[in-house]
Amino acid sequence: MAMDAEQRGKQPLLSAVIPFLNEEECIPALIAELDDSLTQIGIGFELVLVDDGSRDQSVAVAKEELRKRPQITATIISLSRNFGKEAALTAGLEAANGDVVVPLDADLQDPPSVIEGMLARWREGYDVVYAVRRQRAGESKTKRFTAYGFYRLMGRLSKTGIPADTGDFRLMDRCVVDALLKLPERSRFMKGLFAWVGFRQTAIYYDRDPRKLGQTNWNYWKLWNFAIDGVTSFSRMPLQVWSYAGLAIALLALGYGGWMVLRTLLFGIDLPGYASLMTAVLFLGGIQLVGMGVLGEYLGRIFEEVKGRPLYLIRDTWTSPSEKSTAL
Repeated sequence: MAMDAEQRGKQPLLSAVIPFLNEEECIPALIAELDDSLTQIGIGFELVLVDDGSRDQSVAVAKEELRKRPQITATIISLSRNFGKEAALTAGLEAANGDVVVPLDADLQDPPSVIEGMLARWREGYDVVYAVRRQRAGESKTKRFTAYGFYRLMGRLSKTGIPADTGDFRLMDRCVVDALLKLPERSRFMKGLFAWVGFRQTAIYYDRDPRKLGQTNWNYWKLWNFAIDGVTSFSRMPLQVWSYAGLAIALLALGYGGWMVLRTLLFGIDLPGYASLMTAVLFLGGIQLVGMGVLGEYLGRIFEEVKGRPLYLIRDTWTSPSEKSTAL
């Protein structure tokens, strides 16, 4: 149940959830900036950092930085391997104890200073305050163009309105987090799930900073697969497109067949061309293979769901300031 106005007037506990992978260069600055920003706001907070199978010293660096700041309540969850950002984010949401929860990236492109404005909108009665990027500094024109196209495509294909130019950076009331954690699916496109659960949502705008330290773990192949996951998670349109394509091709074939019969009756029989025959066969073969690929994507998602495996496995959990570590 969402908090009422009186409850929102009090200072809530805020959980900052940060999934990371090989971010040893960014983590000290991230923890320092979160500490400074949230302390300045005057709000109680905890940090939930989720290591998604890092191969560098990210976890050791995070522990060392947190030992320097014993006033911070923090949990570091180390997954048993790289399960993907969506799974790591879900692990962080499950571990968060706050009245409000803010997921953000570890690369400091999502500035913690925006959280104060999010809290102000939350106190107005909104359950979700999502951050919309006015500009994407440090990104190539290709990246900006493809991101623009993806969000507009999702807006047209999905029945769920997914806000454009919005990542995971947002503030969510506890009731929203609880609703998200009830969703059983394992192929999780979190941006879509954030929108699907509904509740009262509003936007806050900010300028996204360029990455200051380290290297991004994303490449265009990963982004392409991420886009495929998003489309197949929230739309049946790709399947419907191939139904319409099949109908259109059948009508064209029928029309062409009728023309061939008419031409034969009027002008006699001529020798059919090998090139045109091969073109038609290869074209239709390509159409069938693409259609089978689309169908395979949906069947693959069903296969992943029915196996019933856990979304992630935890290798170790470390808490500060008590510095207890639990290996699983």
